[in-house]
Amino acid sequence: MRVAALDDDVDQLELTKYTLQAVGHDCHVFQDGDSLLRELRRESYDLLVLDWSLPDMSGPEIVQWIRDNLTERIPILFLTNRREERDIVEGLSCGADDFMIKPMRVGELVARVQALLRRVYAEPLPTEQVWGRYKFMPIGRRLEIDGKAVSLTQKEFDIALFLFRNKGRLLSRRHLLESLWGSSNPPGTELMSRSLDTHISRIRSVLNLRPENGYRLSAVYGQGYRLESIGNEDYEADAQLAQSQA
Repeated sequence: MRVAALDDDVDQLELTKYTLQAVGHDCHVFQDGDSLLRELRRESYDLLVLDWSLPDMSGPEIVQWIRDNLTERIPILFLTNRREERDIVEGLSCGADDFMIKPMRVGELVARVQALLRRVYAEPLPTEQVWGRYKFMPIGRRLEIDGKAVSLTQKEFDIALFLFRNKGRLLSRRHLLESLWGSSNPPGTELMSRSLDTHISRIRSVLNLRPENGYRLSAVYGQGYRLESIGNEDYEADAQLAQSQA
């Protein structure tokens, strides 16, 4: 999973990053609130770990901005020296999902992060997953549409499955590259980015991800991609809008 950690204590930040990366997460670090908020305007993350007392704004102010301005519901964990009951109440009331008191205990941080991720993101099934007409079988990387096998490369299958598992979420390009190419700084990133666009285009075509078939796979300029479910009413509204603009 892709995690952003915010703390003005460099040593604490490095320990948090090392701990989360040791259990398989990509962890991006920030030392002030403004830097994190600028990043969140163009990047997507699966979870945020926030300190409370920062040089430019408070943790609750950051949480409030996130809840007011981002459509995605990102789970947030406070990791802070604040320990009074009123602080815990304030932190959870402003929109955070969990609260952990420093000094950080490595095992506890890992357990709380994993619990939050399980709560928000469904655990992938080991054998197959079905979304309407689309049946994904991770073992063997096989996909069927209406019971008929579809030919995809391994990478195309991985991208398509990742999009369906994150249906409704806006996923930044870096988020997709890190999750699917397995590195926070993959070599040839520009080339991979163009490759991602090519894969997405073919997936949209081969899987026929269009509103009339119940799904829309759209590019969001300057950010990334989103796969959405489209009901009959949504499709009819889109069709009427397109007709009126013709």
